[in-house]
Amino acid sequence: MRQSIHTHLFVPSELEEVRRIQDDIESGLQLHEFGDSDLFAVKLAVEEALVNAIKHGNQLDSVKKVLVEYKIDEKHFMIRIKDEGPGFDPSDLPDPTADDFLERPCGRGVMLIRSFMTSVDYLGNGNEVVMTKMKSEPEVEA
Repeated sequence: MRQSIHTHLFVPSELEEVRRIQDDIESGLQLHEFGDSDLFAVKLAVEEALVNAIKHGNQLDSVKKVLVEYKIDEKHFMIRIKDEGPGFDPSDLPDPTADDFLERPCGRGVMLIRSFMTSVDYLGNGNEVVMTKMKSEPEVEA
């Protein structure tokens, strides 16, 4: 049984940090033998949540930090991302699949995060998200 990974860090509000964190998480997921579909889902959700925190939450203000805490074990992945912004109410986002909003980008990231992760919770004033992904059963080749 592999030892679980627990990482807790503060990163500057710079978009370059997103790729570095994604790469670290991907390495940990591979070490714990998460499958390709889980890797894809986690990478996409983490990218969306981090970009939202850096761009929308902290307004690309390099003085502000983003808290990133994640845990990976044999069965699940959990990440907490918290920015220093004012937050938002995720229930106020328009449905990006509604005809009036098909051409507008708002709400798509949150929709993707919710569709790819096992659970998603926005805490406090909406500037903190906790996401989990349960490890899928191994894919059996036919």
